[in-house]
Amino acid sequence: MDVLERLFAAVSDFMWGPPLITLIVGGGLFFIVYSRGLPYRHFGHAIQILRGKYDRSDDPGDITHFQALCAALSGTLGLGNIAGVAIAITIGGPGAIFWMWVTALVGVATKFFTCTLAILYRGEDSLGRLQGGPMYIIREGLGRRWMPLAMFFCVAALFGTLPIFQINQLTEAVRDAILLPRGILSEDSIGWFNLLFGIAIAALVASVVFGGILRVGHVAARLIPALVLIYLACAGVILSLNAGDIPYYLGMIVRDAFTGAAVAGGILGAMMVGVRQGAFSNEAGIGTEVMAHGAARTREPVREGLVAMMGPVIDTLVVCTATALVILITGAWQIGDDMAGSALTAAAFAESLGGIGPWIVTGLVVVFSVSTMFTFWYYGAKSLGFLIGAEHQHWYKYFYVALIVVGAVASLEVVIYLITAMYGLMAIPTMIASLLLAPRVMAEARRYFAARETDSE
Repeated sequence: MDVLERLFAAVSDFMWGPPLITLIVGGGLFFIVYSRGLPYRHFGHAIQILRGKYDRSDDPGDITHFQALCAALSGTLGLGNIAGVAIAITIGGPGAIFWMWVTALVGVATKFFTCTLAILYRGEDSLGRLQGGPMYIIREGLGRRWMPLAMFFCVAALFGTLPIFQINQLTEAVRDAILLPRGILSEDSIGWFNLLFGIAIAALVASVVFGGILRVGHVAARLIPALVLIYLACAGVILSLNAGDIPYYLGMIVRDAFTGAAVAGGILGAMMVGVRQGAFSNEAGIGTEVMAHGAARTREPVREGLVAMMGPVIDTLVVCTATALVILITGAWQIGDDMAGSALTAAAFAESLGGIGPWIVTGLVVVFSVSTMFTFWYYGAKSLGFLIGAEHQHWYKYFYVALIVVGAVASLEVVIYLITAMYGLMAIPTMIASLLLAPRVMAEARRYFAARETDSE
């Protein structure tokens, strides 16, 4: 296990170095400048689309705009915001949060471009069903000579979308925040608990994933809005009790981003951790969210791009910021190396909400992480279907469910490094294809908004 941990750590650190940061952040800045900030000017129209104003039952696709956003958010909201923020602060210091904000701000433009392409270049799988995702964007938009890049993405996605991080953090939260402190579970029983808990969650996830993307879309549309409101309400109570401290800690986040005082590696270290965790949080430029939005029921690519760009605002600028401020204001981030991830966030809530705090966070982690696992199988299955044929992609579900049990007993470090390394690999083909096809997105945007102006006259 130590050998695997060192290997994955080396790959992850190499992947998330300056070149990939330049590709993700620099690529997002290019999209902002190239579009002259077009996505940022149309948030009102995006909300109208989300409310179903333009939904048509006879449009191609499987799920509504709202369900597509909720399905994408079910993969980003939750552990990226609860555990990911805690990990970012633990490893990179408060300044890492600033760089998470940067990824979200540029991620708005990135998601507009990548998810407009998801609809613009949908393609048929081997069974003749319409599909979206970076691999189809590459095949349909760039041509078959670029197929190695599409296959490269799919291989990385097979591993990057595995459920091992979600189940690992879920097991840790239930075990370390609830059961061990109250004597419900003894140290000698941890191994058996991890195994049995993993089996139970695997059975729950299997009951949904074998129902396909339609069931995932319906479940996500019901769960995600309620979960976000509950979590923000709990965080809001803590922040309102400490409202006077908020400006100081916001200032600390900004100052630390440029001093790197709290992290080994200085400014570059904080930047690398922040961008990595920001990408893990909102997935802008990674490509997974492109597959979820590619299933939307619409004939207008730009509409789905506008819907998708709401994701980084919700999950990073709003939810991640709330989590970061709770961790910093309560002082839980200085607790040491004994806690990380979701357990650290649970400790932060306990500081202000007392004994009920860990129960609230653990309950949310349970539902958030399970909802994420409901979605991630879809990404891996589509990738496998692209590689070996859609008629065989159902086998991924069995592999995926089995990995839930494995993730429950794996070490956190191995899990984090494996997933982050694969996320970095997925970003390369996604961003390359999106940058090359950016002129076609702008041509489609000009057509769409010109037609809207004509219709309004």
